[in-house]
Amino acid sequence: MVRERAEELLKTMLGEDKTFRDGQWEAIETVVVRKERALIVQRTGWGKSIVYFIATKLLREEGKGITLLISPLLSLMRNQIEMASKIGIRAATINSSNPDEWDEIEAELQKNSCDILLITPEKLVSRGFNELLAGIPGNIGMVVVDEAHCISDWGHDFRPDYRRIVGIIEKLPAGVPVLATTATANDRVVNDIKEQLGEDLKIMRGPLTRQSLRIQTVVLKDQAERLAWLAENISRLPGTGIIYCLTIVDCRRVATWLQSVGINAFDYHGKINNEDRINREQQLLHNEVKALVATTALGMGFDKPDLGFVVHYQRPGSLVAYYQQIGRAGRNLDNAYAILLNGGEDDEIQDYFIKHAFPDGNEMRTVLSIIADANDGISIASILRDVNLSENRIKNCIELMEIEGAIFKSGGKYYRSTNPWEPDEDRMNRVTKLRYQELQQMQDFVLTDKCYMQVVAEELDDAYAEPCGKCANCQDPFFQESVNTELVNKAILFLRRGYLSIKIRKKWPALGVGRFRGNIAAGYQNQEGRALCRYGDAGWGTLVKSGKYKDGRFSDELVEAAVELINDHWQPEPMPEWVTAIPSRRHPELVPGLAKRVAALLDIPYHQVLTKTKDTVEQKMMENSNQQANNALEAFSVIEDCPRGPVLLIDDMVDSRWTLTVCGALLQETGSGPVFPLALAATWSGGDSE
Repeated sequence: MVRERAEELLKTMLGEDKTFRDGQWEAIETVVVRKERALIVQRTGWGKSIVYFIATKLLREEGKGITLLISPLLSLMRNQIEMASKIGIRAATINSSNPDEWDEIEAELQKNSCDILLITPEKLVSRGFNELLAGIPGNIGMVVVDEAHCISDWGHDFRPDYRRIVGIIEKLPAGVPVLATTATANDRVVNDIKEQLGEDLKIMRGPLTRQSLRIQTVVLKDQAERLAWLAENISRLPGTGIIYCLTIVDCRRVATWLQSVGINAFDYHGKINNEDRINREQQLLHNEVKALVATTALGMGFDKPDLGFVVHYQRPGSLVAYYQQIGRAGRNLDNAYAILLNGGEDDEIQDYFIKHAFPDGNEMRTVLSIIADANDGISIASILRDVNLSENRIKNCIELMEIEGAIFKSGGKYYRSTNPWEPDEDRMNRVTKLRYQELQQMQDFVLTDKCYMQVVAEELDDAYAEPCGKCANCQDPFFQESVNTELVNKAILFLRRGYLSIKIRKKWPALGVGRFRGNIAAGYQNQEGRALCRYGDAGWGTLVKSGKYKDGRFSDELVEAAVELINDHWQPEPMPEWVTAIPSRRHPELVPGLAKRVAALLDIPYHQVLTKTKDTVEQKMMENSNQQANNALEAFSVIEDCPRGPVLLIDDMVDSRWTLTVCGALLQETGSGPVFPLALAATWSGGDSE
């Protein structure tokens, strides 16, 4: 009887000709009929969401409480809510993008007129949210943990807030089913999830090989060659697709490049406002755009059955993450392409990600000690003053320690609990070691002569792994690795014109910088500046790197490019009337020499009015705004006879912007006119693409 109703719901959702795939009914039966806990590990596109939608409907028809679905991404939630409505499920979501709707949704929950509530794991932190759950009529009828590999720090996308789910599950009354789902869990992750959710967790696994995917790897020298490859080949790929990048900067850059060569593409990432994200998702879903150039913000659960291709502009950090992302393509197609491009900076970016994934034991002990020593609690702003760690790093420490009960929050301050606690350094070290092993596996994957899909499936401990017969190693390459020289030259010119803005800082750090407090006064703020390039890129970046660390002098070509940027593209208003430079004791002639040559080409005077008063720690070693700003103020001062009039303030590199911000304030305090910062290169965080 229950199965007949489940099949009726399936046909209503997907069509009269549809039947359950192997394992789908068995999963529904486990949670609806037996009221047990289950972990589903099935390939992307298998239909895990169908299982929990139909299970929700059946449980609600029994009179059970709502389903609480915990899911990591808002794009996934939008897909799910639309699908749920097809079988009459009343779905709602509470997340950071819809605060205006929270009161209305909470009222619906109180009236029992909502069937499934979708939330991000971060919402579990809210005390008010837990009170809301406790007041729902019938309480919780089922808990669904989507993308359950996030619960395990062995998973490729571990999220600390997912650990809070375990606390909710432990408090569930007997007989409340739990359904965890993922496409990317190998044996290590499965065992970790089972340890956390209970030994009675039923594991339901199926084959993970995707029969439709044609995988190929393409090795290219640098960004210019990759951009040229995209320009030459994206139009040859079938249908519409996703181009994945590791950074937001690269998403913007690649999308702009493709538009410049006549390819309809848009960037998609966490810094795009919610309305634009929804619009771009819809454009992709309705084939109104050739590609979205995206970070993993467009990832888990995004459901477009006819997506024709996934191209990686850079390598992901692991084969498991790679499988997750290529799984977007070809769900309902006989053939779809997964093309992995490779370049020189891929390892550098992944190394950065690995090193910043976990705070180390000493960092956690330091933060814990500061919290414990505070008589009346301490805020994050005060911790930033006392320790040289980035704000994100400190928040990671706090989040992990709060989840594990070492500290607690009251108001805006953190307090040490009475619980004994030590960081599990052995586990952190093992996870970090695993991440580097996964990085090596990706490097090997690029060059393997084995079946690509088989290699991926074996990494996922898929018992059904075998040669796919469709990838470039099972057949012949689908695309050439050679690139059009004319397009490469065009890409180099594009990169050389990819100037970056240096945004204005308008506030001093929370606890102030010496005599400076609060908002930066309008008369002390820099004007918006410019950086010639991104450090190390294939445009000007390699010349900047060579000049700084090899030649000891920046080339005339860079000087001319900087002047072209100022005169032809930036055209600051009012135009600077003189030039000065950020001094250095380590390399006293490097940046002043550059600035003097720029001034000569601009035909305006150079004045070295800034001086470095003492040797300080290199700014790149300072990890947060408080440390960076105070380090800069301690290092620099202005000579008394500072010229009047607008000034061009030159440095070779910009990262945090605090050196330029502090020196700009000092110049204007002494009587200069508006300050226009100019840097040859910006690091990842040092500027934003225009």
